[in-house]
Amino acid sequence: MNTQSGVEIVLVEDSAADAELTLRALKKHNLTNHLVWLKDGEEALAFFFGEPPDSLPNFACAPKLVLLDLKLPKVDGFEVLHRLKSDKATRTIPVVVLTSSREDRDVAESYRLGANSFIVKPVDFGKFSDSVAQLGLYWVLLNQPSACSSTGLVNAKGNP
Repeated sequence: MNTQSGVEIVLVEDSAADAELTLRALKKHNLTNHLVWLKDGEEALAFFFGEPPDSLPNFACAPKLVLLDLKLPKVDGFEVLHRLKSDKATRTIPVVVLTSSREDRDVAESYRLGANSFIVKPVDFGKFSDSVAQLGLYWVLLNQPSACSSTGLVNAKGNP
C-alpha cells in the first residue's frame, strides 16, 4: 500500500520546462508546500495505486487536485485519468487536464473519462502563470473537497 499523506497537489507533467513554470506560478501563491511532481503516467499510477499496480491507495487525506498533462511517456494521460476516475478510492479527486492540445477529440475524451476541467496551456509565460495560479487557488483554497477520514480513503471493496 502506498501512504502519501499531506499531498495537496499532484502535478503529472513530463516537460521539465512546463513543470518549472507551473511550480513557479504555484510557489508565488504559497501553494507548493504539499506538491508532488510526477514525470510520466507510470509514476502517476504507481503513486496512486502502488505496487503491484492493482493495489489501492492509502491516503490519510486525498490530494485536493491533480494537474494532468495528456501527452506523457510510458502511460498517457488518458489512461491515468481513466484509472483515477474508475477507481472508487480516487474518483472524487479533482483532475484538471493541463495540456498544450487544442484538439476537440482530446477535450471530448477528457470529459468523457471524468476530467473536472480542461485547460490549454497558454504560450505566453504571464498568461500561463496566471492560469496556473488561478487553478491552484480555486482547487486548493476555495473548493470544498469531500471530507477526509482519519483512517484514510475507503477502498473499492468498501474497507478503510
